[in-house]
Amino acid sequence: MADLETFYNLCMQKGLKITPQRIEVYKTLAACSDHPSVDAIYKRVKKVLPNISFDTVNRTLNTFNDIGAAFVVGGDNVKRFDGNLEKHHHFKCVKCRNIIDFKHNEFDNVKVPEHLGQMFKVLKTTIFVEGLCRTCLEKDNKLK
Repeated sequence: MADLETFYNLCMQKGLKITPQRIEVYKTLAACSDHPSVDAIYKRVKKVLPNISFDTVNRTLNTFNDIGAAFVVGGDNVKRFDGNLEKHHHFKCVKCRNIIDFKHNEFDNVKVPEHLGQMFKVLKTTIFVEGLCRTCLEKDNKLK
């Protein structure tokens, strides 16, 4: 996870004011490994900053995505956020919807096809694997 100094530097580079609300949203997201939704982050931040609005948390998370301080992950109807800025990839269980980080050096070196680089500006490459997690597999096996 990125530390607060890295976060402050990113904000300063992008001309983004560092506010108590942004700091708390960032700290909350950085402490998560469950790739929370805006609603989940809002509920956690509200415990520390009771007067913060859902809209402030939502706009803040989207701003973090825009400046590279967080990333949107998923593929479902609900946006989920990742505060882990280290190179990693994701496994999503199609049953329980959990998203789990994993590292794999060979995936880190995947080359973007040349024609994509000509058609688009590629900002980031990650591998997103879908399947059934161990917990769901074990539950399914117990039902048989």
